[in-house]
Amino acid sequence: MTDYARWQSSILKERLETRRVVMLTGARQCGKTTLARTLIAGSNVAYRTLDDAMTRQAAESDPVLFADSVPKNGTLIIDEVQKVPELLPSIKLIVDKDNRPGQFLITGSANILTLPTVTESLAGRVARVRLRSLSQGEIAGTIPHFLEQAFMQKFNYPDTRYDRNDLIGMIFRGGFPEAVRLNAKDRQDWHSDYINALIEHDLSDVSNIRHKDIMRELVKVLAAWSSKFVEISSIGATLGADRRTLANYLSILQSFYIAESVPPWCKTDYDRIGRQEKFFMADTGMMAAVLGWQPSDTGSDSDKIGKAFETFAYTELAAQIDAAADNYTLYHYRDREKREIDFLIEDGDGGILAIEVKSGVTVRKADFKHIEWFKDNLAKNKPVTGIVLYAGDTILPFGKDLWAVPFGCLWS
Repeated sequence: MTDYARWQSSILKERLETRRVVMLTGARQCGKTTLARTLIAGSNVAYRTLDDAMTRQAAESDPVLFADSVPKNGTLIIDEVQKVPELLPSIKLIVDKDNRPGQFLITGSANILTLPTVTESLAGRVARVRLRSLSQGEIAGTIPHFLEQAFMQKFNYPDTRYDRNDLIGMIFRGGFPEAVRLNAKDRQDWHSDYINALIEHDLSDVSNIRHKDIMRELVKVLAAWSSKFVEISSIGATLGADRRTLANYLSILQSFYIAESVPPWCKTDYDRIGRQEKFFMADTGMMAAVLGWQPSDTGSDSDKIGKAFETFAYTELAAQIDAAADNYTLYHYRDREKREIDFLIEDGDGGILAIEVKSGVTVRKADFKHIEWFKDNLAKNKPVTGIVLYAGDTILPFGKDLWAVPFGCLWS
């Protein structure tokens, strides 16, 4: 299997040099174990995976003794720590006695600190690093500098020109390392098996899922609503589930990095602004497989192709934000006058990238109208750069601080 250079590799190394506990989180099969073991291969390290039944029983029997097996001046890797959350208080006891950095590298396929069964947060002791499924830049072997360039309004053409069909192929491929190398049929089966295993086994580690059929249907609904505003009451009526159950199941799927939400940009006194979160599937290949899509399905269905491209843009931008040295925050914008901007990215200095996503190969001046309104009416003195990401191949200016930018520039 091809080894990919992960953007989070240098960040993980830096955290291990400065923090007592580092938590590497991300969806199952996104490459956490491979990255963790590669980083410290040959070092003074012990590795324990809680996927192994005997190892898990040992951790459950005596969490303190299990956690206290850190090699002298070395690192203990504990893989899939969400399976035995009782280890966290034991880890806290150990690192409170010794402030040496790099004692623990713990990985989890769930965002364990948000789970209701976890009472220990390791606040002040743990650094979190998020690993996503492969970005296009990681697959192509490039470095993540799109956001830095975009704020400077300097865009590089990619070495390869990508047409619309190329981009659709990337969307259906997704980014799970094992699935990426498979053909289309096998890849769809792989994603189906993934969801089945998640619902039948992994979720039971953290919660009692009494209605697995509802959870299975909820995954499909979230895939169908990716890039949309999820209405819990509407979904509940469709699935025959009460609001509390549905909200709990949605939270669990977010904890396992299957779906994610983008908050609204609300930094204004404008009273007609929308305040709903926007939901996305965390991997486009999984989204397409769950919905049973084929690449040919997107040709004439504007809703499908729009959803696919916007979710694709989300996964690429989110990966860039996670890997960036600078502090970026991702939002969306919508108001009751039906003005929408797909993504707003704010940097630490208050500058804003306003990004619209188009699946077509042409861009018109009208595609910037909501960005221009936002810039003139809500941004105040903040600098705003407007970008329309599209499936064409030419970088073009559309006025001051307004740019049409090909998708390929995201990973050039």
